[in-house]
Formats: sequence, structure tokens, C-alpha cells
Amino acid sequence: MTARLAETIWFLAAAGWFVLRLPHVRRARKTPVARSDRDSLERRLLGISLTGLGIVPILYIALSLIVGDGNLPFDRTFASWHGWVGLVCALAALALFQLTHAQLGRNWSVSLDTRRDHRLIDSGVYALVRHPMYSAFWLLAIAQAWLIPNWVAGFAGLIGFGTLFFLRVGREEQMMVDTFGEAYLAYMRRTKRVVPWLY
Repeated sequence: MTARLAETIWFLAAAGWFVLRLPHVRRARKTPVARSDRDSLERRLLGISLTGLGIVPILYIALSLIVGDGNLPFDRTFASWHGWVGLVCALAALALFQLTHAQLGRNWSVSLDTRRDHRLIDSGVYALVRHPMYSAFWLLAIAQAWLIPNWVAGFAGLIGFGTLFFLRVGREEQMMVDTFGEAYLAYMRRTKRVVPWLY
């Protein structure tokens, strides 16, 4: 696998993410919100994540098309197996991403919202971890690190999404505790956040 093909795989994975999410975004706009914590911090975190997982790698790929692979600052050596690892991570991320959206249904929101008649989903992949959609984003960020042969653009997804995750997940879990009380506390006791049995 070449570096150019790996970059193409990243681009297709990013496009796949957008296509998978689009119908859920449209449905979410029509589903009434019971509580929203969309404050300025939340908007900044979403922007930081988008920058790391989207804007920086797209700019890198565009520039590398102009100047050629391996000619930009912070480029790193690319090996074919990097691309294969990235492809596996990207496919796993997209599969998990679709599965979590399907299981959440009308409960899903791009931001910190709860819906009217919000239900606690704790079966399927949600029986393994509380935040499998975040697990999917971590896999996507890891895929980016393998597929983009540049220390800055490749790892921007881990930094951008990591910033969102660590500053948001506690707030999100508090919202769920406020909404579901002891049921969510019990759910927290029997599951991990994003990696089954570990974290």
C-alpha cells in the first residue's frame, strides 16, 4: 500500500462517517429536546474535534497533492503495513459508528442533549461499554494516525477528539445520572466507558 492510497482510504472513511451520520442528524433535528447543555465550551470542543479529525488532515492531503508526499514539514516514513492497520481501524470505526447510531435511534444527539421520552440504552454494544460511539471515534482517530504519514496531521485526530472526550465525558455522564438516577449509576458500575473491561 502506498501513502497516497492510505490518504485516500482516510478520505473515504471521513466521507463514510459523514454519509452514515447525515440521516441521524436530520432525524435529530425533528426530535424534541428535553434538556440541552450546548454551551460555549461544548461548541468549542466540537470545533476542536472537527479540526483534528477533519480540517487538519484535509489540508495536509491537499498540500501533499501539490508538493508531493514526503515533502511537507513533519512528514514521517510510511510503510505499507501502516496503511493496512489504518484500514482495519477505519472499517471497525465505521461499523461501530453505524451500530451505535442504530441502537440509539431517536435518543442520539450530536451535542449534550436528552430527548423527550429519552430511554437508557444498555443492551447490544451498550452492554459492553457506556460510550461505544466514542470508542468508534477513538478508532477513527487511531486510523488517521496510521493512514496520514505526518506527525501533525496524523495525530491531530487523537489530540482533537481526545480534547473533546476528556472534557466532555464527565459532563455527559452527569447529565445521564440527572436523567436516569440510580439506573444510570448501576449501569456505570457494571460497564466501562470506551474499552470493555479496561476503561
